[in-house]
Amino acid sequence: MNTIKTTCPYCGVGCGIEATIEDHATHRVSIKGDSKHPANFGRLCSKGATLGDTVSLENRLLYPSIQGKQVDWASALDHVAERFNTIIAQHGPEAVAFYVSGQLLTEDYYVANKLMKGFIGTANIDTNSRLCMSSAVVGYKRAFGADTVPCNYEDLELAELILLVGSNAAWCHPIAFQRIRKAKENNPNLKIVVIDPRSTASCDIADLHLPVKPGMDALLFNGILAYLAQNGRIDQTYIDTHTEGFEAALQEAVRTAGSIKQVAAGCGLPSEAVATLFDWFAGTEKTVTVYSQGINQSSSGSDKCNAIINCHLASGRIGKPGMGPFSFTGQPNAMGGREVGGLANTLAAHMDLENPEHVDRVGRFWGSDKVADKQGLKAVAMFDAIAAGQIKAVWIMATNPVVSMPDADKVKRALQQCELVVVSDCIANTDTAKLAHVLLPATGLERERRHRHQSGAAHLPATALVSGIRRSQTRLVDHQPSRATHGV
Repeated sequence: MNTIKTTCPYCGVGCGIEATIEDHATHRVSIKGDSKHPANFGRLCSKGATLGDTVSLENRLLYPSIQGKQVDWASALDHVAERFNTIIAQHGPEAVAFYVSGQLLTEDYYVANKLMKGFIGTANIDTNSRLCMSSAVVGYKRAFGADTVPCNYEDLELAELILLVGSNAAWCHPIAFQRIRKAKENNPNLKIVVIDPRSTASCDIADLHLPVKPGMDALLFNGILAYLAQNGRIDQTYIDTHTEGFEAALQEAVRTAGSIKQVAAGCGLPSEAVATLFDWFAGTEKTVTVYSQGINQSSSGSDKCNAIINCHLASGRIGKPGMGPFSFTGQPNAMGGREVGGLANTLAAHMDLENPEHVDRVGRFWGSDKVADKQGLKAVAMFDAIAAGQIKAVWIMATNPVVSMPDADKVKRALQQCELVVVSDCIANTDTAKLAHVLLPATGLERERRHRHQSGAAHLPATALVSGIRRSQTRLVDHQPSRATHGV
């Protein structure tokens, strides 16, 4: 009863942990990896291993407050409900918004999304995952018709070529990187290529490092696509059976890329290194391309994603063991939020806001005739609307946008003049919490929540420190043709 199995809250790997309560009075918790968990098999990085140091009540938000005065839960929730209802009655549902987080549990994400889109009736709910993963969402959706990641961690151990593109996995996804390192030790034929302007710790195991000029990733992968076609290394049967738009994508790739020498010049790389990459990709069937924030956090991030995906579609290296385009998620539950529609432009279960059949299906399931049928405001636009006075109430959950949003000073000014700012968090004094009219405490580890309940402290369902993400074990099934798109 003193040990629970849960999930590390830091990066997107989703490592399983076992948390053991050693002393309730001093909140002493010991942490070890869950040896049976498929993400980490008992391994933990330095962040996960020191989780026990984070569960004290120091700096925690323990009680609800209104305008800085401690209140009971009933008063706080009644106040939030009354103020939201008043603003909606006066200005319509578009005048309110939720800004949520990849730190939320999938279940909490789902409920928040259901409340906003299903019963308030607007899609003004977006997430800090917008800042890191929306490019991957768009790339997958344009290619497959759904935000589907066609890989799992076992593919890293089955691959014979792994490209790390815009990903310093050694620091940002340490346990997944250790799996790659171990796979290389076990398979001398496995080659690792790091494509990153910087020389990072991930280069320690690289057979080839390509310090590509910032922003030129799409050019590099368009070059790979052109090279595959020019050298007879495309899978025409797969293309004819499972894709559409290939010829247009190929023509655009050839037009933008040109020769190996031209690609190398555009990317700021030696021609010999580019030729080696192209040769390895063309000649290695079991290829996994791992990409992360260096790709996604770009003004052309979605196109870079599709340039990568196109190379896998053209060579049929997708939906099979040891191959595929693999986006590494930044936060612990960004993918869970995407699954349940926690973005301003999607419904639950990867359905579309602007598809009447999808809206009707979700409405019948939720028992609501108010389901939003158009996109809401995305993260940056949401805070612009708050600044402009169009959004008059915002509920911020498990995130600190005054620090994390672009143009943080503008976000701070927007919240300062907003009529109602509600913040749910487990930390008492974040930059965003200081601007809240209403503070609602959220708990972290599950066992900590139980202990607070036993000691009489108020609590809400966990929203901050435990995530429910699990990498899908399902491989891609072609319900509709995959769409090769212009990666320019």
